[in-house]
Amino acid sequence: MRKKIVAGNWKMNTSIAEGELLANQIDFLTSTLDNDVQIIITPPYTHLQKVGMVLKDHKSKVELAAQNCADHTSGAYTGEVSVEMLKELTCKYVILGHSERREYYGETNETLLKKINLVLSAGLKPIFCVGEKLEEREANKHFEVVASQIKEVLYKLRGVEFANVIVAYEPVWAIGTGKTATSDQAEEMHAYIRRVIADKFAQYADETPILYGGSCKPSNAAEIFSKENVDGGLIGGASLNAQDFVTIIKSF
Repeated sequence: MRKKIVAGNWKMNTSIAEGELLANQIDFLTSTLDNDVQIIITPPYTHLQKVGMVLKDHKSKVELAAQNCADHTSGAYTGEVSVEMLKELTCKYVILGHSERREYYGETNETLLKKINLVLSAGLKPIFCVGEKLEEREANKHFEVVASQIKEVLYKLRGVEFANVIVAYEPVWAIGTGKTATSDQAEEMHAYIRRVIADKFAQYADETPILYGGSCKPSNAAEIFSKENVDGGLIGGASLNAQDFVTIIKSF
C-alpha cells in the first residue's frame, strides 16, 4: 500500500519565532493521531535549525524538509544552500521544481536534474513538482507538459534512485488563486502521471506517492484525498495554520 503524505510548504512566511511556535503547535496536535499519514513541514532556510530542534526534542512524528537546494555541492555560489548543509540540519526531504521556482527563478529541467541527483546522493528524498499553467490546460496541452517534465528529469534516474522520489502535481493555475482542480481533474492527472511513470519504471509505479498541490484546504481535502491515485497533499497557505493543517491530515 502506498504511503499517505501531507507536506506543508511554508514558503517565505513567518518569523523564526512564529515558525518555532507553529512547529510546536503542529507537533502537539499530531502527537496523538493514530493514522499512518507521513507528516512533513517545510519552513524557510532560516528556520530549519530551530524547527528541527523542536521536532527532535519532542521525538515528533513530523519530519523536516527544505524548500529548495543548490545545484552544486559547494564553492563560490553566494546565497546558495547545499544539500549537505540541509542534511546537517536534519532535513529528510527537499522540494524540487516547484512552479514558483520554475517561473520566478528560471529553473530548467536540466537544473532540476542536477539537483535531484545531489539530493538522492545525499540520502534525502526529493518531492518533485510537476504541473501546467492555465494557458497550457486551456490549449489541451496539460498532459504533454506534465509528461515532458517527468521524462526530462525523472526518466534520467535509475530505478533504485527513482524509488525514493515523491511526485507532487500542482496545477499552476490553482496555486494562490483560490481556484482548485476538481477531484476528478486531480484524479485524471494523477492517474496519467502514474501511467507515464509505469512506462519507464513499471515495478515502482504502483508504490510511488503522488501528492496534490493547489489550494488544498480543510473544506476540499477529504474529497480530493478520496481519489484512488491521490496519495496526499503538498499544502501551501493552509499549512500556516496548525489547526487547518491538522484537519487536512485527518482528511484521510
